[in-house]
Amino acid sequence: MSGAGPSSPSSSDLTPRPQLHSDLRDFSGRLVLVGAGNMGAALLQGWLRLGLDPNKLAVIEPQPLPHIAALTGQGVQLNPDAGALRETNVAVIAVKPQTAVEALSPLASNLSPSTLVISIMAGRTLRFLASALPQVKALVRAMPNTPAAIGRGMTVAVASQADTAQRQRAHQLLGAIGAVEWVADEALMDAVTAVSGSGPAYVFLLAEALTQAATSVGLPAVLAEKLAHETIAGSGELLHRSRENAATLRQNVTSPGGTTAAALAILMRPNGLVRLMAEAIAAATARSRELAG
Repeated sequence: MSGAGPSSPSSSDLTPRPQLHSDLRDFSGRLVLVGAGNMGAALLQGWLRLGLDPNKLAVIEPQPLPHIAALTGQGVQLNPDAGALRETNVAVIAVKPQTAVEALSPLASNLSPSTLVISIMAGRTLRFLASALPQVKALVRAMPNTPAAIGRGMTVAVASQADTAQRQRAHQLLGAIGAVEWVADEALMDAVTAVSGSGPAYVFLLAEALTQAATSVGLPAVLAEKLAHETIAGSGELLHRSRENAATLRQNVTSPGGTTAAALAILMRPNGLVRLMAEAIAAATARSRELAG
């Protein structure tokens, strides 16, 4: 078969899907979520799904969507008085970065010095957080991505003055929406943003391009879209579960002189996909640095 590789993965080549999440039934204290938009809501649903007691959770969201407001029936406190924030053990900031100053203002005078603050605001640095919340010592800046909506996010975090227990707690809470990795140098967060933060858009563009290419060789539009979407989704899951790296998986599906090899000769030429991706990541990294100031 010209398009198939010399071998197909067997069950022994695949690892079980890893358990990314941990049980939150043991969470002690009070957790406040500031901002319940798409990413905040994904975190919230993940925490509850993992057993967090709703009575330990408060949400600050001036315009909550109906499904967020409905959680008050389970015990979640919505828009508590500022004074109640003094009992907060962990505060997760999930507002848009342009509203950060306004959102952090009531926290600055009410959070205790022992509170752990986790921010998922794009571009807002640890230095900014320390300035906005001068009484708080333990800070974590994290960058998740949109697959968090289905529990398959990729989050990278960096900490300032957080002890081991606080880092573990942050890892546990961020792990409710997918995999979590840590970096020691905050400067790497610009590259993280370019790769995993913006990365889903690159994959969606690939789906668009593959669909358009399929129609250009005669496939009906509906079928072309189905083939593109399912191929990308299935390949991603195979990459996720395989013990092999991406290069090996690519080689496994490429027979010498076959159809896949003909296509890869175009994509892998000197000015092809690898170079374009490198330029794209460099541009996104530079822009992230500019936005962070």
